[in-house]
Amino acid sequence: MARQADGFLVGTEVAITGMGAGTPLGGDVASTWAAMLAGESGVGVLDDDWARGLPVRIAARVAVDPADVLPRVEARKLDRCEQLALVTAREAWADAGAPAVDPERLAVVIGTGTGGAVSLLTQDDVLEQSGARKVSPFAIPMLMPNGPAAWVSIDLGARGGARTPVSACCSGAEAIAMGLDLIRLGRADVVVAGGTEACIAPLPMAGFAQMTALSKRNDEPERASRPFDAERDGFVLGEGAAVVVLERADRARVRGARVYAHVAGAGITSSAEHITASDADGQQRAIRAALADAGLGPLDIGLVHAHATSTPAGDIVEAQVIADTVGRHPVVTATKSMTGHLLGASGALGALVVALALHEGRVPAIRNLDNPDPGVKLDLVTGAPRDGEWIAGLANSYGFGGHNVSLVLTKV
Repeated sequence: MARQADGFLVGTEVAITGMGAGTPLGGDVASTWAAMLAGESGVGVLDDDWARGLPVRIAARVAVDPADVLPRVEARKLDRCEQLALVTAREAWADAGAPAVDPERLAVVIGTGTGGAVSLLTQDDVLEQSGARKVSPFAIPMLMPNGPAAWVSIDLGARGGARTPVSACCSGAEAIAMGLDLIRLGRADVVVAGGTEACIAPLPMAGFAQMTALSKRNDEPERASRPFDAERDGFVLGEGAAVVVLERADRARVRGARVYAHVAGAGITSSAEHITASDADGQQRAIRAALADAGLGPLDIGLVHAHATSTPAGDIVEAQVIADTVGRHPVVTATKSMTGHLLGASGALGALVVALALHEGRVPAIRNLDNPDPGVKLDLVTGAPRDGEWIAGLANSYGFGGHNVSLVLTKV
């Protein structure tokens, strides 16, 4: 293939040929998707002793513990976020048909917001309570943020690079954007990309609660996450992983692979304004960059998976951004209403949802949207899933630090 001046291979299309997910709604893609279409909630009360003194005692734990899926000897040397990444990547790889590929042309990009933070905290407790000789010999590989990408690359024998975007809640989406670039640049033929997170623990819960970022609906956990609802009061902390197999589309066609959708464009910007606040300008620039990268216009976008965490300020900013940059015509969903906020895995799961919606012609409804905020002027999917045919969809991700990532996917 010929190269453009920017280095990209001319005419390179990038296909999603495999998917994996471990979420509060299910232990794989099929169960997660079925639960989303049914409008179920994965949020529950934390019954751990450590949660009793917290102002927020609800969270969204994964439906299937990855430690129950992996062999015990394997699981014990991995942080929970690494376990989730490994289980999910294996599902995605099998779903793609375990494509035969030169190991040096196979890359891995797995993002995370906190990495093995829980292992770090746990091993620090061991050190303080029992001394240095009781610290796990696996402590460092468990806590390092690149651990999930490294373990997946080892498992698959991927020698084309193992990368780790750490950009808060944009990490998983940025991983997919990076995978897109690796294939377009001719540096890989197949990329396993996504995000993973597992930090439901005392310090993260207390920290988010002190920021007043979390919903305090302790008595109604399943009703706590309410994107775009007038009575929203914060997000629900969740955990999970989502991984996709990206592949050069011409290669996928030759081997007869099933293709869910194409990743057509990505936009990555930084707001450079505030460490935690939402910024309309940065979000708008990310969406416009993704559209330009895909060679599409606003009217081509038929559906949007909103970042929509259920915070009072964030949701209203994003709603206006969508209306200003794409328009009010697309159908808009927000599945954090069911899964809670998976932080570094959330953007990858959003892209997965858009790909499935394009593939199946069905968009999940937003749960708990009983009283839409009057300031939100969008076609929100409520009550029941929306059926339709769309040529392109948008997945938005925004994170602390001023990170903004938008992905454009297209129907095959």
